[in-house]
Amino acid sequence: MAKYDKSDLERRMRGAVESLRGDLGGLRTGRANAALLDPVMVEAYGQRTPLNQVATVSAPEPRMITVQVWDKSNIGPVEKAIRSAGLGLNPINDGNTLRLPIPDLTEERRKELAKLAAQYAEKARIAIRNVRRDGMEMLKADEKKNEISEDERKRLETEVQKLTDEQIKAADETAAHKEKEILGQ
Repeated sequence: MAKYDKSDLERRMRGAVESLRGDLGGLRTGRANAALLDPVMVEAYGQRTPLNQVATVSAPEPRMITVQVWDKSNIGPVEKAIRSAGLGLNPINDGNTLRLPIPDLTEERRKELAKLAAQYAEKARIAIRNVRRDGMEMLKADEKKNEISEDERKRLETEVQKLTDEQIKAADETAAHKEKEILGQ
């Protein structure tokens, strides 16, 4: 078992919150956002390639995303990849550029997305708690090896708990902000 390392625990907890931000960034809020297409993978040049490596994605208007494909031979595969990504977007191909109008979200779809945001937040909280558990186990192991005293272990456990609470609060605030955005409040 590794020796207790506060900075490692902090890095891993922050990583869970950053992962949550990434997951939430992919949720559609009814406003055009180029990050919406980040998970799209295109069959190009004989392999699966991230969309942002074969095209420029931008949001010139609040309800429109444009995809400027660099190599014209990839327009078909890019269009197919966007349609099959399950984002509910229908590309309009004008020969050089794909335009993606962002449809209004129905109330039902907004509620589904808000639930999904809550699930992502719970996943992040679980990841943070798992890091806390690892930290507590490291402290107990260090105490058992007589590397730290019982008082020192208790003090450090309080520190780990404080760090955990801060990161869970950050995850909750991030998710609450996204849910408000989704529900249009």
